[in-house]
Amino acid sequence: MNEAYTPEDLKATHDGIKWAEVAPGVIPAWVADMDLSTAPEVIEALRQRASGDLGYPTWLDQPSAGPLAEAFAERMTNRYGWAADPSLVRSFNDVNQALQVFLQIWTRPGDGVALHTPAYHPFLTTLDVMERPLHPIQFEPDGDSWRFEVPDLSGCRVLLLVNPHNPTGRVFTREELTALAEQVERHDLLVLSDEIHADLTYGPHRHIPFATILPERTVTLTSATKAFNLGGIRCSVAHVGHAGVRKALEAQPPFLYGSANLFGVEATVAAWRHGDAWLESTRALLDRNRHTLASRLPSTVGYRLPEATYLAWLHVGRPGMAEVYEREAKVRLNDGSIFGPGGDGHVRLNFATTEPILSEILDRLARVL
Repeated sequence: MNEAYTPEDLKATHDGIKWAEVAPGVIPAWVADMDLSTAPEVIEALRQRASGDLGYPTWLDQPSAGPLAEAFAERMTNRYGWAADPSLVRSFNDVNQALQVFLQIWTRPGDGVALHTPAYHPFLTTLDVMERPLHPIQFEPDGDSWRFEVPDLSGCRVLLLVNPHNPTGRVFTREELTALAEQVERHDLLVLSDEIHADLTYGPHRHIPFATILPERTVTLTSATKAFNLGGIRCSVAHVGHAGVRKALEAQPPFLYGSANLFGVEATVAAWRHGDAWLESTRALLDRNRHTLASRLPSTVGYRLPEATYLAWLHVGRPGMAEVYEREAKVRLNDGSIFGPGGDGHVRLNFATTEPILSEILDRLARVL
């Protein structure tokens, strides 16, 4: 798992935004990319495709992208006991695009969107730009985890559920999902359920697809990009369980929102069907890393062990500290203020890196913390 890599190695070989957009000498622990090699099964699938037929695929005119929908349905059945219907799957460029498409076809400016906060900041930007008012469902610290009160969702048109949650790493319990489902039915809401981090759930926690609780009101959004480190592949799926939303989507011009690309489908199918050995090894590393943070962060930093994801949500007590850490510790983190209500005084740290590099990150931060 690239255990020998140094920051200098990664800076020299990684030209994505994570490493390219930091100054020399700065270790990036911000954007949600891993510093780990790609699953060999994915590399081999891409190599075979690149050396083979690059013409129009047989599934070109299928909105579900054929093998992508089938691989998704198989994975949901095998890992989560959800018999997802592949005929209800549609392909998109990424989860952010899919979210915007569904908000565009199902809501209007002024329609409220309920979302747990602090929240994944591109979603907040989407709501702001599209003029869909945020109705925050605020996470509050609760011992070693987080809790929230189910609010009155009057005025909302959509519940945007992020489970597992980014940035806190919280995995919702069945009781919480059931309580949310009751509010959804009471207020006649559509649920857009972002489950992109599901495969990065740590035991004994268990991911429960929201579509297993309220299938006819749920559009499930996911991708292999987070669990398998494929952010640049640009491929995601939406399982559209809501009949009205399917009808609205089918009424759109067929090429308006684009379609999955050949290499994205190849990589995603290879990851979901053949990449689980790599995933288990990676998740074991991430599990060690999240516990390393718990053992090495000073007591002045608030840290609750994430139940999923490779993102640590740290309470450092003062706003704007990410800039200080980048300047003085030479580590780039995400500042909590961009995550909306509840974000001030926090930073988000990406621990999906090698153990030596994580150790160096913590050494540097310790000098400032």
